[in-house]
Amino acid sequence: MSLRRLPGGDGALLQIVDVALSDAARRSGEWLVCRPGCTQCCVGVFAVHQLDAVRLQQGLARLAKTDPRRAARIRSRARDSVRRLAARFPGDTKTGVLDAEVLDDGSEAAERFAELGNDEPCPVLDPETGLCELYDARPMTCRTFGPPVRSEDGLGVCELCYHGATDEQIAACEMVVDPDDLESPLVRKVEKSGGPHGHTIVAYCVK
Repeated sequence: MSLRRLPGGDGALLQIVDVALSDAARRSGEWLVCRPGCTQCCVGVFAVHQLDAVRLQQGLARLAKTDPRRAARIRSRARDSVRRLAARFPGDTKTGVLDAEVLDDGSEAAERFAELGNDEPCPVLDPETGLCELYDARPMTCRTFGPPVRSEDGLGVCELCYHGATDEQIAACEMVVDPDDLESPLVRKVEKSGGPHGHTIVAYCVK
C-alpha cells in the first residue's frame, strides 16, 4: 500500500509551531523541565488526526531506509500495543479509527477513552533510551505538550512543570499553537486524498 502524501503547507505549520514552542520555552525558563529522556507524556493513549498519522507513517518509512531494525522494532511494539488494547478499543479495531463520541469532552465515551491504556507506552518510545524514535515526525499533541496551552478548561501544563509559578506567571508563558488555524484545512486535504477518516492512536499509525 502506497504512503499518503503530506499536503503542501505542513512544513510551514510545523515551523510555526516549533517557533512558538521555542518562544514559550524561553519565557518559561527553569519552570519548563521537559528534557530528553523524560517520558511522562509518552505513556498513555491519546487521539491523533490523520495529518499526524501520515506524518508518522512517512517518518517511519524514512527510518526504515536508514535503520530497518529500529523501524521493525517500532512496528513490533505497535502491533503488541494494538493487541493489548483491542478488547477495550472504542472504535474500529481493523482501521484504528476511533468512535466520534470519544472526542466529545465530558461524554461517557471520552471518559472511557481517557482510562484506556493509561500505562501503555507509546510504541515510538525507545524503552532503552527514553527517546522518541520518530521525533521529527511526532504528532501535534507531542509538539505542544509541556508549556501552557489554552483549551476550554483554561491553561493546561505538564504536571511536572511550573512548580512555584503563579497563575500570572504561567499565563505569561502561554504557547499560542496555531493562531491562524492552518492545521484544519490540512487535515481535510489528507482525508480527501483517500484512506481512513477521523482520529486514531499512534499504535495504529505505525503498525
